[in-house]
Amino acid sequence: MRKSILSAMSAAASITVLSGAAVAATSKLPYQDPARSVTERTEDLLKRMTLEEKLAQLQSVWHQRRQIEDAKLQFIPEKAASLMPHGIGHIARPSEYKTPRQTAEFNNAAQRWLREHTRLGIPALMHEEALHGYVAFDATSFPQAMALASSWSADDVQAMYSVAAREMRATGAHWALAPVLDIARDPRWGRIEETMGEDPYLVATLGIAAIRGLQGEPAPEHGWDQRFANDKVVATLKHLTGHGQPQAGVNTAPAHIAPRELAEVFLTPFEAAVKLAHAASIMPSYNEVDGLPSHINQPLLRDVVRKQWGFQGAVVSDYFAIQELRSRHQLYADDAAAAKAALLAGVDMETPDPKAYPLLAEQVKSGALDLAVIDDAVRVVLRLKFRLGLFEQQDVVVAEADQALGSAQSRKLAQSIAEKSIVLLKNDSVAALGGSATLPLDASKIRHLAVIGPHADETLLGGYSSIPRQTVNVLQGLQVKLQGKAKVSFARGARITTNNFLQTKSAATATSTTDSTDTSSTNALQAAAAAAIQQRSQHAGTYSMLRWNHDDTVAADPLENARLRAEAVALAKTADAVVLVLGENEGLAREAWADKHLGDRTTLELSADQQLLATQVQAAAGNKPVVLVLSNGRPLTLGSLATQMPAIVEAWYLGQETGKALANMLFGDVNPSGKLPLTFPRSAGHIPSFYNHKASSSRGYLHDNISPLYPFGHGLSYTEFSYSDLSISTPQVQAGGEALIKFQLKNSGQRAGTEVVQLYVQDPVASLTRPVQQLAGFARVSLEPGQTAQVQFNLPVNQLAFLDSQMRWVVEPGEIRVMIGSSSADLRLRGGFNIGGAVQDVSAARALQSRVAVSYASP
Repeated sequence: MRKSILSAMSAAASITVLSGAAVAATSKLPYQDPARSVTERTEDLLKRMTLEEKLAQLQSVWHQRRQIEDAKLQFIPEKAASLMPHGIGHIARPSEYKTPRQTAEFNNAAQRWLREHTRLGIPALMHEEALHGYVAFDATSFPQAMALASSWSADDVQAMYSVAAREMRATGAHWALAPVLDIARDPRWGRIEETMGEDPYLVATLGIAAIRGLQGEPAPEHGWDQRFANDKVVATLKHLTGHGQPQAGVNTAPAHIAPRELAEVFLTPFEAAVKLAHAASIMPSYNEVDGLPSHINQPLLRDVVRKQWGFQGAVVSDYFAIQELRSRHQLYADDAAAAKAALLAGVDMETPDPKAYPLLAEQVKSGALDLAVIDDAVRVVLRLKFRLGLFEQQDVVVAEADQALGSAQSRKLAQSIAEKSIVLLKNDSVAALGGSATLPLDASKIRHLAVIGPHADETLLGGYSSIPRQTVNVLQGLQVKLQGKAKVSFARGARITTNNFLQTKSAATATSTTDSTDTSSTNALQAAAAAAIQQRSQHAGTYSMLRWNHDDTVAADPLENARLRAEAVALAKTADAVVLVLGENEGLAREAWADKHLGDRTTLELSADQQLLATQVQAAAGNKPVVLVLSNGRPLTLGSLATQMPAIVEAWYLGQETGKALANMLFGDVNPSGKLPLTFPRSAGHIPSFYNHKASSSRGYLHDNISPLYPFGHGLSYTEFSYSDLSISTPQVQAGGEALIKFQLKNSGQRAGTEVVQLYVQDPVASLTRPVQQLAGFARVSLEPGQTAQVQFNLPVNQLAFLDSQMRWVVEPGEIRVMIGSSSADLRLRGGFNIGGAVQDVSAARALQSRVAVSYASP
């Protein structure tokens, strides 16, 4: 075998060295012919490549990319030959610190150099972050993922990611490191804001929508050879798997999850995304499960993902994760061994810089590693490049790049999604309003509105954000809303953290490299660009990017907060109503990517100064309306404020149009329709707290309440909805069939509104214990006052399958209980049906999504 490998390598290396342009000019080779199939072109190119050219396709450059950028961030062709003489698979995050036009110019120049000055002219994939919009200067910044999930709107998720894809392609990017499909069960974990909640069905549904927005609708007739449209990009499923329930809530810590629960809960969204949306890329997680880090989990990456699910895309490492197999997991003596283990397990590409995978060359040459394993990985990379049309792609239009990002139309979409993502947690009556509910506020009864809060005058965007052209903060939104109607006054009331991120180091003393899971820029580049970034941040009205990237988070000065609190209390006494904006910021809960850059917490409470501020402001306001607005990325425990405050709004991080959306909701121009995508526990001691638990977990606590503060699916409206006439037309069904579930929904209130109806099921008697309830379908239903709609769910019986004692997906005969309502705790209708026949193994026909149809009656 070793002799044949070396012979093949020698033959490939003996090819006359011609540039890509020279090859094209000499003759049109099969891989250069767009009329040929993706498979034909891939195999033709692969056989022409040397070992060094193949390994180059499995690597990316990020920190090292800066070697080919000058002081003006322009591409330096003279240095490219030394950095990527054999080409490159990825160029990582080329938009960093560039305007859209600069990014387009850099990408065009880099691709042009690769086509014309490497032997085979293989272009690069440009990958970018896109968690809640394209993470680049001037791009549209949408609500953070947790907020987005609170909309329970697959249509809006798809529309948002379509904008992200279009903006990326306008600057020459092709690969999005999104969406995040982690199931989140620990709000101490700083990355929880990046997720779409705790439920596998909800995350799967929104994940499918995200992939269709990024990649386009899958065409079954083309399978995994489907070409990408010119405004679509590769989607990356993050992070496989168990990442959202780390030990003690610590980022990258082991996930203590049993195999059955791992498959039924944590893997389900990924399986749905692969099978139903053909996601083209998967990123393993940093953590380990049962002693096996995901980046060397061959049973998962090869047996489950590729063989069972049929995945034919690329598996790309998380940043520095292969090196961390040695440095953090302490599994290997050197990076060469870690690289071999990751490749054999099924990780096709290393990011962010060539550290471990270049060491594979010597292992192939020595016979320690089969060249065929390299070929398999290169094959999936080349296939994506052909599917994206990179070999035929023309330069992006530089002159249009700036206008393509952050358009007025995209900002309107961002506002609309933000409005749907706001969750009304509580809305009690107050004496000053004659016993009416606190919200919506009546502008005609307010002459003076007090807006109080640490960040009420800044737009918080959350992690993985750049700097959009402009933002609208809460104070600005309310000022515009009440312009000419009422006076709007602001008091900060408290600071949560200091603004120490504005105190920059000199570039000369900053560290220029890192060996961590750092997903920010290097310290040196941050320092060199700090002044320009601060100026841009100030102009846009958000410091989220700077705050999230800065290593040290320092708590605010209590003495300063006492002064600020006194000012706020004085203001509250003079105002007719108070909007109190409290919560956290991007420095207080975030991704912990290094030992010196932490972001996980042991508490879920508001800071002590904020709690004191809230208590004193409410007392100063007396009987006047006080609305507590939470701006944060994770569930918070509110303590006594949960009962004291008459109205509580969960606003999350709502994106660049935060102020407009929130003002419209507070004054009734928008009726809130958001629902919580995860459980709010009463304290950190209640963790883990999730709705789809087992029956034996709910006995209770001594001297405390085990129920959640706010349950999964919770969210109030300014109107009322009534549920009636449940009908299950299929009382007896078989495996492979469907249960047809119908009911009537009526808007019985005085305002138009949207209800998110939720279908839950329970298997009360099974061969293994089952959850007390599981989400099996949902729909957003918008109704005028008095209007009625019929909602029908078609629930596949195979969707109810679970893993039996032999780890087979089975459907068992017996009763299935059906529950329909407004949240997991507010169930309005109950019924059931029976599954007949014998136990059926449905492993090859597992259903992952139900269908829903809504028929409207005239109002």
